[in-house]
Formats: sequence, C-alpha cells, structure tokens
Amino acid sequence: MIAARPLFLIPALLLAGGICSGAESKLDPRIFAGRESASFLVVMREQADLSGAEAFTGKAAKGRFVYEALRAQAEASQAPLRASLDAAGVSYRSFYLVNMIEVEGDRSLAQELTARDDVATVAPNLGAHRDPEPVVEQETGASPDALRLTPHAAQAVEPNITLVGAPSVWSRGFTGQGIVVGMADTGVTWDHPALKSHYRGFNGSTVSHDYNWHDAIHNAAVINPCGSDAPSPCDDESHGTSTASLVVGDDGAGNQVGMAPGARFISCRNMDQGVGTPARYTECFQFFLAPTDHNGSNPRPDLAVHVINNSWGCPPSEGCTDPLVLKTVIENVRAAGIVVVVAAGNSGPVCSTISDVPSFYDASFSIGATSLSDTIASFSSRGPVTADGSNRLKPDICAPGVSVRVARPPAAYSGGFSGTSGSAPHVTGAVALLWSAVPQLIGQVAATTGVLERTAVPLISTEDCGGFPGATVPNAVFGWGRLDVAAAVTASLPSPSRPKAVLAPRRGSTRRLPPRP
Repeated sequence: MIAARPLFLIPALLLAGGICSGAESKLDPRIFAGRESASFLVVMREQADLSGAEAFTGKAAKGRFVYEALRAQAEASQAPLRASLDAAGVSYRSFYLVNMIEVEGDRSLAQELTARDDVATVAPNLGAHRDPEPVVEQETGASPDALRLTPHAAQAVEPNITLVGAPSVWSRGFTGQGIVVGMADTGVTWDHPALKSHYRGFNGSTVSHDYNWHDAIHNAAVINPCGSDAPSPCDDESHGTSTASLVVGDDGAGNQVGMAPGARFISCRNMDQGVGTPARYTECFQFFLAPTDHNGSNPRPDLAVHVINNSWGCPPSEGCTDPLVLKTVIENVRAAGIVVVVAAGNSGPVCSTISDVPSFYDASFSIGATSLSDTIASFSSRGPVTADGSNRLKPDICAPGVSVRVARPPAAYSGGFSGTSGSAPHVTGAVALLWSAVPQLIGQVAATTGVLERTAVPLISTEDCGGFPGATVPNAVFGWGRLDVAAAVTASLPSPSRPKAVLAPRRGSTRRLPPRP
C-alpha cells in the first residue's frame, strides 16, 4: 500500500539504525542521474527462510506456507522503518514477496536509508522497456510488413500449435482444465473473442475483476490509453492480448491460436506502454502469489496461479542495473510451486545474449524461439549466461516464435507476431496441459520442467557458445530442444506396462547427435 503524502527530507528520526561509513558508495549513481527525486527500492536485510516449503507436496499447502512466511517476515522487520516513514510523511509502497519498500525521495533520503543497520541495499527502480518485436523474413518469402497488415485466415488449429503436439493432448481429454495462468504483460483485452470465455473473472454471464485483474501502473504517462490503476482489464499496447491468446486462445469459431483452451487466465499490467520497473514487476508477481480484490486488499493465496508467463525483460541499462534485483522474487514464487516461464530475449544471434533479468536466473524456465522448420530464429538470444558470472546453460528449451498467429485488440487476429515473446506462451500453455493431464505434478516445478526438457525434440547447431558445443544436447542455442508437449504427457501418464513415475530433471547429462542433413 502506498501513502500519498508530500515528499520532503527525512529528519534524524530515520537514523535509528545508525550511520555506516561508505553509505554514499552503496548508492547506484543512476538512481539520481539528472533528477532531484527518484523512486528507489529499500531492500531489508532480513529475508524470509522458505526452505520449509520443500516439505509440502501439495501446491495449496506449499503456497500458503510461502505466503504466510513472507508476510510475517515483512511485517515484523519493516515495522520500525515504516513507522519512521509515516512519521516523516514520505511516500512508499511496501512489498512482502521480497522484503523491501519502494520509496520516493531525494539523494539525502537514500543515503540515510542505506546507513540503517536493517537495510541491506538501496537499489534503482528506473523504467525498463520491453524488447520490441523483431522484424524477420518469413519462410514463405512474404514480407514481414505484409504479414503484419494482412489478417490471416483461420486455419482451425494453427500450425505452430500442432507442431508442439497440443492437439494430440486435447484428443486425450486434457485441455488445461483446472489450471490458472498468470499473464504479466501490457495488460489484456479480456473480452476479445479468443479470450473472453477463458478469463477466470467471467462465468458466462457476469464478470468480476476482483482477484483476476491487477494494475501495477500507478503513475502512467499522460498519453497512456489505460491511464493509471485501471479498474478493469486494459491493454495499452496489444502485446499482452497477443501473448495471452497463445496460451488459451480459442473463440469457438475456428480461431484456435492457443495451447491450452481449457485453462483459465488472470492478468496483471506490469508495463506502461512497454516501460516497466523492478517494483512494477514485483507487484505483479506478488498479485499472482496471492490475488487481491479491486482495492488491492484481502489477499487470497488459495486463488494463486499455477504458471506465470513473462514475455518481457528488464535490461541493466533501463532499470535492472543489479543483475540480482529480481532473483529473490523469482525464487520465492517458484518456492510456492509456481512455474515461472520467461522469454529468453531477442538479442541473438551472438552468444551469451541471454542477459536481461529475469531470463538468466536458474529459477526461471527460459524459452528461445524457433521457426516451423525447427531452425533457430536469428533474433533468439543465446547462452551461456555471463551476466552473473555463472556460465549457466540457457535457454532451457525452445518453441515456435516466428510469424505466429495471435489475437489483436479489440477483436482481430494477426499472423506476423515474432519474438521469444511468442515462444514463451507456448511453454506456459504446455505446463497447463501437462498439469491438467498429470495432477500429481502440480506444484512440482523441478519435475515439471524436467519432463519438458527430457521430452523436447533434440536440436543441434553449428554454433558453439562458451564451452557448449552446438552438436551436443543440450546446447546454448536450443537448450534441450523444441517443445513437444504430447511427448511430455505420454512420458508422465501411467500405462498398463509401466507404473506412473515422475521424470526427474536431466540436467548434467549430455548427448551428441549426428549432424542434421
């Protein structure tokens, strides 16, 4: 909750934690570059211990434990600082998903907060622009512009959806039923024909946005068509509507553009026409962990999502100057049994270009982009990860992301959507299909991503990156290969001759394949 009070310099009462030497050196100079006042994140030293979550097998119990542990830690450790901020009349917003407070103030205030013993760091909270959709040549030879402007005729099930095996899973009776997807993006046109029946807030006759929609944009640009704190779902750039359609889209009239039409979705706007901040991103993750009503109150972890789609990135140059700024956020969400799917980014074809938060985190399931012929998209970012010095293998897997057909506001379709923003929703939908087919996997994040890795169509490359040969699977171009959700479901379901077993992740093993013809 944010206090709407005028900003002014905090007096000495905030210095109860004591002055530490070197406080000035702990401030990132980009926080106040060219400005007198700025938004910044005060990260508390004490963070919740969520190791106990591993003892819970059910997602509901696991999520409740994580939520209660996070809330208890934040309320206890933030109390002294919040009392001082209130007394000083300073605007702030408190978070519990990671124990931190977003503060508006000047350099002197930031220095004083950095000096407190209960504060670990003061981090930037600048605007971060979502990657634009890359312009790529199509395999058909048609120009990208022509494909963007000419509505594609419905093909019943789109070829990209067929390629990854979704219709085969549907034919077995699994369409994502019982699974809730969180869409963190530019918002959503919830009543688009491809989405309306799949929105959790719509029961077929009436609609309620409580617990199903949240707007993390509280200070939108004047030109933003959705304004600030939109009370009902709104998409200020169409991107969120498109990505949501790739997860659940089906209008019942021949436009089958989504992976899991039986799943339901909820949405959170985390970007102001493509501009996000670490605080906005965190606020949406927190909403998905425990959705709130239209006042942002009465959180309910029992209504948490199962999987979150993130077709965005926060580059160091535009907000996430610290590569670890959202790391705890992603890890805490995963601890609650929620799969965090993240677009790998559109900075290829150079190696080690998976460099934007949160795509390179170990807790993120990072997705590269392929064409319908299983070639890597030129724009798809490659690994390994050098941003945090880990040399971690990424992407994890790939999925179609070149000229896929999507929904566009208010009620149209377009066939020219390209980028890892398009590949990630395929995997988000695949998680929904897999969990509807194998409920025993719900909340088991490592086992779930392991199944999707193990059953991916292995693909190799002539490109060697950072010690990962392209001829070996996994590699830093395709990861473990291209998504095959039908194979994942088959491998996870029991058969008469094979007892049900949950496949473990296959990280650490490699295999070399013969060159592709």
